[in-house]
Amino acid sequence: MREYLLICVVAAAITFLATPAIRWAAVRFGAVTPVRGRDVHSIPVPRLGGVAMLVGFLAAAAVASQLPYLSGLYDEGELFGVLLGAVLITALGAVDDFIEIDAITKFAGQMIAAGVMAFAGIQLYLVPYGGAQTILPQPVMLALTIFVVIATTNAVNFADGLDGLAAGMVAIAAAAFFIWAYSSLPPELNVESVFSTSAFLSAAVVGCCLGFLPHNFHPAKLFMGDAGALLLGLLLAAATISFTGNFDPSIAPQRSSALVAFWLPIALPLSILAVPILDVLLAIRRRGLKFWKPDAKHLHHKMLGIGHPHRQAVLLFYAWSMVVSGGALLFAFVRAKYAAVFLVVGLLVCLALTLGLPKLGRRRSL
Repeated sequence: MREYLLICVVAAAITFLATPAIRWAAVRFGAVTPVRGRDVHSIPVPRLGGVAMLVGFLAAAAVASQLPYLSGLYDEGELFGVLLGAVLITALGAVDDFIEIDAITKFAGQMIAAGVMAFAGIQLYLVPYGGAQTILPQPVMLALTIFVVIATTNAVNFADGLDGLAAGMVAIAAAAFFIWAYSSLPPELNVESVFSTSAFLSAAVVGCCLGFLPHNFHPAKLFMGDAGALLLGLLLAAATISFTGNFDPSIAPQRSSALVAFWLPIALPLSILAVPILDVLLAIRRRGLKFWKPDAKHLHHKMLGIGHPHRQAVLLFYAWSMVVSGGALLFAFVRAKYAAVFLVVGLLVCLALTLGLPKLGRRRSL
């Protein structure tokens, strides 16, 4: 655990320290988000924060290569594939932050970055099907891996609509997945078994987000831009694919039921990004096949529309994310009925706060 904590701290510290320099570069060279009709900010804000997060992630990876246990991750090619994919997709996002490339080019770039990781070994080898873990054919593994990466990167990109929203939600998602990845193996296995690519990536992502949030929380001094949204989406996808696609339920802790151990590796990745995934699905329903076309009807727009101030809306999204991901995670640690109660009660509380706080605010103003 100490090595993971160090990785998180290094990623947070380097990201935090690198962000002011990246902000200067964004202003100096014109990577600035103008005020558009669909935006909620009232003044132009520089973007390119993803480059600072990439610097933090690369620093964490460099430190990991010198640690007793995490350095073992470099014995295989998976982590090198993630590093290369991260650089490629951040470069793609950075170019978009400057000149706003078209959707087809961006999609192709995401496929290339995902393909690099897949060929390096980050693949969904196994999926639950027919009551057993089914080994996928190579072409299916590759296609499904690329699909998950593209879906996750776009989900994070959709969530990046309010100051601090995407960074905070991804931090919550990565923390939830780290807990599952770290604790899923039984204690009788050797100590090296708890050091995995998925846990390392989750810890590093949490650090990058925490280091960036002080600069990005409302009022934001710097946006993460597409460079940040695509990077965080790719790293989160790599963590979930690396673990979920190789997880054997038979070695799960005995506290987990067979059903939970079998399905949680699939359910947890879906739950930790439930809010942005819902936003993507609603956009597809709203816009049809051209779902990437921008509008002002995202969930965060609706949250502001019903009367929530900017920071309050972001904190409520955090609450929704924590309840959904925490509720799913609890199924691995407590009896299913207790986890279900927590999830239902938590969702009802979030719904009450979402609908009730604006009414309370209006009454106080009268």
